[in-house]
Amino acid sequence: MQGKKAVIDYLNELLRGELSARDQYFVHSRRYDDVGLKALYARLDHEMQEETQHADALLRRILFLEGEPDMRPEPFTPGRDVEDMLRKDLQTEYAVRARLQAGIELCEREQDYVTREILVAQLDDTEADHAHWLEQQLGLIQRMGLQNYQQSAAG
Repeated sequence: MQGKKAVIDYLNELLRGELSARDQYFVHSRRYDDVGLKALYARLDHEMQEETQHADALLRRILFLEGEPDMRPEPFTPGRDVEDMLRKDLQTEYAVRARLQAGIELCEREQDYVTREILVAQLDDTEADHAHWLEQQLGLIQRMGLQNYQQSAAG
């Protein structure tokens, strides 16, 4: 099925963002594991898998619409310490949320309601799961202090 160019182009932009988020979570999860923060490692490894699933859904939709996937992740700079990694991950989720919202609006204008539903599902996952959890973690650091938070994250 030949999709509309504007939708395919935007799906590629979203795909590149998901690949970047996946790679960022990959690096961050392994850093947590390296320093013994097993609970954070497990959660970020899970997030990495979810970003991979999001990318897969976008990739499959691009192919279905007879588009050419752009598999080049957007550049990013990984965080260096726990708080920096959590903040960068939250910034990434906020950026993903904004792009998904714009993509949903584009799909409505282009009357591509199947793609819209894919993006709505990803938006729900981003807001209800990823961003909310990251906001909680940063709030815990603020309330408990970094040392206590890291001790609790050692799992």
